[in-house]
Amino acid sequence: MPASSARAPHSRSAPSNAAANLLSIGQVLSLLQPEFSDVSPSKLRFLEERGLVSPARTPSGYRKFSEGDVERLRLVLAMQRDCYLPLNVIKQYLLDVDAGLNPPMPGAALTGAPSMLGGARRYSRDDLVREARASAALLNDAVSASLVTASETYGDDALAVLKALVELQKVGIEPRHLRGFRAAADREVGLIESALVPVARRNNVSSRAQVAERAAEISGQLEMVRTSLIRSALAKLAP
Repeated sequence: MPASSARAPHSRSAPSNAAANLLSIGQVLSLLQPEFSDVSPSKLRFLEERGLVSPARTPSGYRKFSEGDVERLRLVLAMQRDCYLPLNVIKQYLLDVDAGLNPPMPGAALTGAPSMLGGARRYSRDDLVREARASAALLNDAVSASLVTASETYGDDALAVLKALVELQKVGIEPRHLRGFRAAADREVGLIESALVPVARRNNVSSRAQVAERAAEISGQLEMVRTSLIRSALAKLAP
């Protein structure tokens, strides 16, 4: 994502001669939901409240989003989903980009994730198998083991998982050996849901967006604990 599309939020109104090139919140959702299925109007409003994006406003007060706004939102949502980053970290990263700096992608060192500045891709089943250098049978096994969700198109998460499975298969670890990972993930989701019950009970636009943000933060913290435990266990294997 170029720096020009990650501009610092500021208040602006929609010029009448540019209104035809701007998008309504419904149009923005239709662009983002194929990749981010949980994005909602309340989520977009919350991101605006937190200063992550600043859509233009019509004289009647309706939000209007530019192409740059949509790309900024796509980056924010990807950084939350892929790197489990809190919004204050994402906002600081965007502010640094806006200032003309070249900051490292937050979370990339921890997750090993590729830079998201180039934009997310979607893959057909055949494309996914080809990009991962996997077999169709391995993808089928991954779906059967609930490691990858069957879909008409797949994102970078599915590609990363399938690439990992290709490497694991080389050392004799098959998708069927990892069935417990889905159960473990479901248990983590249960922990997160329990922790967020007090916020979720408020049942308003702001609280729903806060639930989404806090869920991402807690998930990242659980990931750090799990990674630390694995590293400690592996250290004991060293001679």
